Amino acid sequence: MSALVDLLDGPVELVAPRLLGAVLRHGPVAVRLTEVEAYAGPDDPGSHSFRGPTARNRVMFGPPGHLYCYLSHGVHVCANVSVGPDGTPGGVLMRAGEVVDGIEVARTFRPGAADRDLARGPGRLGRALGILLDHYGTDLTSGEITLTPGEARGEIASGPRTGLRRAADRPWRFWIVGDPTVSPYRRHRLAEGF
Repeated sequence: MSALVDLLDGPVELVAPRLLGAVLRHGPVAVRLTEVEAYAGPDDPGSHSFRGPTARNRVMFGPPGHLYCYLSHGVHVCANVSVGPDGTPGGVLMRAGEVVDGIEVARTFRPGAADRDLARGPGRLGRALGILLDHYGTDLTSGEITLTPGEARGEIASGPRTGLRRAADRPWRFWIVGDPTVSPYRRHRLAEGF
């Protein structure tokens, strides 16, 4: 078993903060994760896997360490990593990070953005790395996109997930306190509690 698969083993809300400091790389661009969000299965109405497996969410059902990509608002490709045991749905949305390699290339994907904003938010992170819907299902242990475990630099905080209508108040958003690349929290105007 790889170090990444070992890292991803366990309940999604415990795995998610372990990914802070990990490095997601696609070609020349690498992003150190500073913010993530956990999504579980049938007990989490905020998750894409809440109603069971579909063609869209099948990657969330395992095995761990694969890329789950989806289009948000018809525009932004968001990237998640599947976690937990094979057959049990779970995913961690990679919400934000710092570009630590290939910044010149990331700037071409996000022209005019300040360096701290290149991967600040899940759609921006996907764009800075050049992640497309075609990357759905990529094995992050050996594919063209890789995720390497790392250490969080600083204190880790948790709070409600951003922009959700259902189960919005679960404290399953995790970030590195004070890091300038962490995205701002935005509560959905129709948000419901747990």
